[in-house]
Amino acid sequence: MKDLFVSCLFLNLLMPVSGSFADENKFFRDSVEPILNKHCYDCHSHTAGLMEGGLTLDWQSGWKTGGTRGPAIIPGQPDLSLLIKAVQHTDPELQMPETKMSQEEIAILVRWVEQGAVDPRNTKPVSETANATDWWSLKPLERPDVPAFSVGNPIDAFIQARLKEEGISASQPADRRTLIRRLTYDLHGLPPTLADVEAFENDTAPDAYDQLVNCLLESSHYGERWARHWLDTVHFADSHGFEHDVFRPHAWRYRDYVIQQLNVDVPWSQFIREQLAVDYFFPEKTDLMPALGFLGAGPYDQSAAATAPKSFEYLDRDDLVTQTMGAFVSTTANCARCHTHKFDPITQSDYFALQAVFAGVGKGDISFDVERDIAVQRTRWQALKTAAVNQKSEELLKPENQKIVAEWERVRRPQPQWETLQPDVFVSTYGANLKRLPDGSILSEAEPTDQETVVVTGSTEKLSIVSAVRLDLLTDDSLPHNGPGRAHNGNLHLSEFELQIFPANASSGTAIPIKRATADFNQAGWTIQHALDGNPKTAWGIYPQVSVGHFAIFEPQMPLKVDPDTRLVVTLKQLHGGAHTIGRFKLSVTNSPNLDVIALTAEAETALTIPQHQRTPEQHLTLASVVLKHRAEQELKQLPPQEKVYAAAAEAVNERGMVKFSQPREIHLLARGDLGKPREVVPPGALTALSPLPGRFDLPASHTESARRAALADWLADSRNPLTWRSIANRVWHYHFGTGLCDTPNDFGRMGGKPSHPELLDWLACELRDNNGSLKHLHRLICNSNTYRQSSASRSELVKLDPENRLLARRSRRRLDADSYRDSVLLVSGELDLKRGGPGDAHFTTTPGPQVTPVLHYDQFDLNRPDAHRRSIYRVVWRGIPDPLMDALDFPDLGLLAPTRGFSASPLQSLVLLNNRFVLHFAQKMAERAAKSESKLSDQIRQVIRWTWLREPTTEELNQMSALARQHGLESVCRLVLNSNEFLFVE
Repeated sequence: MKDLFVSCLFLNLLMPVSGSFADENKFFRDSVEPILNKHCYDCHSHTAGLMEGGLTLDWQSGWKTGGTRGPAIIPGQPDLSLLIKAVQHTDPELQMPETKMSQEEIAILVRWVEQGAVDPRNTKPVSETANATDWWSLKPLERPDVPAFSVGNPIDAFIQARLKEEGISASQPADRRTLIRRLTYDLHGLPPTLADVEAFENDTAPDAYDQLVNCLLESSHYGERWARHWLDTVHFADSHGFEHDVFRPHAWRYRDYVIQQLNVDVPWSQFIREQLAVDYFFPEKTDLMPALGFLGAGPYDQSAAATAPKSFEYLDRDDLVTQTMGAFVSTTANCARCHTHKFDPITQSDYFALQAVFAGVGKGDISFDVERDIAVQRTRWQALKTAAVNQKSEELLKPENQKIVAEWERVRRPQPQWETLQPDVFVSTYGANLKRLPDGSILSEAEPTDQETVVVTGSTEKLSIVSAVRLDLLTDDSLPHNGPGRAHNGNLHLSEFELQIFPANASSGTAIPIKRATADFNQAGWTIQHALDGNPKTAWGIYPQVSVGHFAIFEPQMPLKVDPDTRLVVTLKQLHGGAHTIGRFKLSVTNSPNLDVIALTAEAETALTIPQHQRTPEQHLTLASVVLKHRAEQELKQLPPQEKVYAAAAEAVNERGMVKFSQPREIHLLARGDLGKPREVVPPGALTALSPLPGRFDLPASHTESARRAALADWLADSRNPLTWRSIANRVWHYHFGTGLCDTPNDFGRMGGKPSHPELLDWLACELRDNNGSLKHLHRLICNSNTYRQSSASRSELVKLDPENRLLARRSRRRLDADSYRDSVLLVSGELDLKRGGPGDAHFTTTPGPQVTPVLHYDQFDLNRPDAHRRSIYRVVWRGIPDPLMDALDFPDLGLLAPTRGFSASPLQSLVLLNNRFVLHFAQKMAERAAKSESKLSDQIRQVIRWTWLREPTTEELNQMSALARQHGLESVCRLVLNSNEFLFVE
């Protein structure tokens, strides 16, 4: 029993040696190179740092040559290496980057230098290359001939041809239990049930396997599994990251969009266009607006946005360029930020042309309508409101709109009659001297106060219903410019209008919500709606139309029932300052039953006194602009509120308020990437090396911001773009086999890897491109191949010939990733909730942190809560504070792009899997499930094995586990199997 337990605990640490840090080349590519690329630009611009602007870490010669202080690295001697001193921040005059790296990153760099600073990249700078475009990934994409082998699947023909060249034979097919488990994990991220395994094992139909593949691809679980791969690739998470790491409550809609589109197998070219510019290509498909969450997937430095906006925007665009080009075309265009790319034909001008594509967007929440018919209505009424504000006669005088005006006139007659609200009590809370005049108006005398709040209490003797309250602003000879305001220019600012009602003998008043407010005139940016928004910093103003009277009408949510003893209380808050207070005003009320009691301009009132057929075109336009604006606002208010998604657009709302780009920023090429050294303006574009694709986009001078993103999307989705189709074909292969045909899926340049089977990669890319960009078509081809269905059994002759299994003479054994492990534990314990979509589940509690970033307590979250049981794809991923369980299983740091997931194996990892509260809790749940299903202990153990290992236990296993259960309880058996290699690994 002890031997079995120990093997389960430590074998997963020892088995996959080729993926451990023992492989120095892999260590460099997986761990060191991402850190160097991530931070090298911080060092370029840090003038007081190690190289005073001269250090480059993204290629070997940079750290060997060094700068003014000499070589940055002395291999084998981290204590003497300037780079290590700089990143450790031990010397106050030698610190880079300015924001210190994490301890984990520093430890990786120290270990790398200790091991000799090995750099496996053996390449020349592009300037020393005879033909810069003579590289496998940049060559035109042409379908290669399939090797002549007697196999049905072209994939097998390519693989077999290569194996034959090397004198290696393929492995035997895996058994059916292994195949269904492998296939279900690959396509769903979940294990099959025992019933599924037994049904497949007993299915003798010749197409049983084909049908299994089809069935799995048609399930909604497919999108949930493969969305996680894409979200890793674009470093999507639910929080900002950086120092001020706050939650993004609406980010989840992009996650649901990706799941949805993968499930419907949207063509890859359309998937690209939707994520970059759905607002341009498909404006009518408003339900697809969450696709723009791609542009908001990355981190957001809230602190830098507030303190250094120019630098922040520059770096934020850099992240967008890096994400877009890495995800869609596996290209490190960001390496050309400070200089022309050293190894690939990407100019610095290319880089800034890509920055120009994103020069008109900011990150934040954008609003959209889920229902397309609602969106059509909103667009119609918003356009009409805009036309009314701008008095566009060609729109307002259309017959259908004039019909609305005529109907309003018919309903409005007779015009409302207003009764002056007699002020019984009127007081100033800021000490102004108020005087009631014979007409019932109130005048503010003496020296004006800086701010003012006036409370007026009055009643009506004639009315039993009050349907609206009117506020008249009146001129007076005692006021500057005759008023109606007390500011030096005659203006005023009404910050808030409040209404209360006091029935007779009431001990307290009732606040009356205002449904609608209109005014005869609004100062630009200071509208009557600002007097109802609850924000003391906004207000209604009337400048420059001073020296004349104005009025506003306020409609209660419901008509008010009143009698002579009822008191109405009106509060006029004027808090803007600068003596922008009301000089003279009067309050009136009406009982008009009309729903369209609105304030009209004097010109519109005059037009109403003239028969329609006698009005001038100007009078028709004046009346139409007021009435149609009012009608449009009514209709817009009746529409349901819009949904939000965290994305990037020309208009977005974030912690800083509204981020709005009236037009894209002008992008200059920067000498050495220095914001202080701008050179020529660079227009939007992409890479100039991919002829015949355009390197710069031919856009009209008046183009919209979204047209830039659309042009880039077209460039990426072009059937002639060899990078796009090779990139996605390689990604799909990578997630099926654990390693891509090119083992650097985000870097197809000279600093990346070369494909093990270049002809196969090109054939797959063409097959995908020529079959409508269908990922499911590619899945079927791969999963139905003999190569995919091989056994993973170890073969001694392959250890020396092909230790990393790049030739694919067998299947590679793989450990479950963090998401699949967690979901599998939930499934076998009987606790998995398959509810799809919606806001993410936060598997932690929070307490306030020292700044805006909260403290996350994963250890205090109640694992019995329903939202603890959904699939991991619906888990809130906090960018800077990882879940300990997921972190132990190498869930990536999504402050960075994660095209591949690392593999770590350590005693700490095994201890986490053995003792983490999640594992302990659901081991107990599985034990309870087994106890409910069977009465005998041996049968309970047998059931546990069937759920997890999908087979019957051997007699020895059953005896050992029975002894363990009798001594420590059934939950200890469940805990053991959840840590076993047979559960943790997929053959």
